[in-house]
Amino acid sequence: MKKSEIPQHIVSTAMSLAVEKGWATLSLAEIAVASKVSLSDLHQIFPSRNSILRFISEQADQGVLEEHDNDYLEQPAKDRLFDICMNRFDALIPYKEGIRAIAKDSRRDPISTLLFLCNLKRSMPLMLETTGLSTSGLRGILRVKAFSVAYLVALQTWLNDNTEDLGKTMVKLDKVLGRLDTVARRCSGMNRVSRSKAA
Repeated sequence: MKKSEIPQHIVSTAMSLAVEKGWATLSLAEIAVASKVSLSDLHQIFPSRNSILRFISEQADQGVLEEHDNDYLEQPAKDRLFDICMNRFDALIPYKEGIRAIAKDSRRDPISTLLFLCNLKRSMPLMLETTGLSTSGLRGILRVKAFSVAYLVALQTWLNDNTEDLGKTMVKLDKVLGRLDTVARRCSGMNRVSRSKAA
């Protein structure tokens, strides 16, 4: 095995173990044994289980960036967000069963869940910026929070969506993004009315 392939091998092994044994009680030592990598070498790459989750999130981010096309900017915002979310889900497919197992163990391992959400805190602004939507200022902060909720709702559907074309996920994602789009339009309309009255 090439040295460059070791991190991916460790992560894949960890996800398989999460499915077999659960994530909450899984140790780095168990991952090292199953990966056939010394604990010392594993620890240099992944000093904690949470660093494994961060690696997965970063891989998904990279998948989003690789699929980015400047033509996105010519599409409506809702369509851009839909495409980029589906691209991220596609990038997460190799880890889907493991993520599902981690989600199942979330009550017993709240720290991992919290850190997963922290990873999303870094990823969600990236996704919005990639689609040309600013995350600066108060409006940007609110946009990130609203989009994060929509993404998590769709993620729950994705985790349980076994259809080949991810049809259920697409329907749910379209629905939640549609709600966001409606709210955004209403807020934009209210802002225009306020500015006209002030003038």
